[in-house]
Amino acid sequence: MTVDLFAGLPVSDYQRALTWYEQLLGSAPTFVPNDTEAVWELAEHRYLYIEELPERAGHALQTVFVDDLDQRVEGIAARGIQPASRETYENGVRKVIYRDPDGNEVGFGGAPLE
Repeated sequence: MTVDLFAGLPVSDYQRALTWYEQLLGSAPTFVPNDTEAVWELAEHRYLYIEELPERAGHALQTVFVDDLDQRVEGIAARGIQPASRETYENGVRKVIYRDPDGNEVGFGGAPLE
């Protein structure tokens, strides 16, 4: 069974959000379906997208679990974005949280340190 995932983030200002997400994700969008949406393919069949929907902006929560959390956080910092917070759960799983200009939360999770 193939599953495609499109996780959306409503934003109030498309151009401002586009710039921010390019910095966060380290690349231009994979494709741009129209003037108010941009889509990044994070892994095969797994997409994160922004859409200009001002009335809904700022309420999204997304977490992307990665196997290179520390390198990813370093790369994002090198592109000028710092985490809003960091969490470590009782089982050692780590999460680094970023907030876009509207307040949407994008977290990157990683396995416990050995």
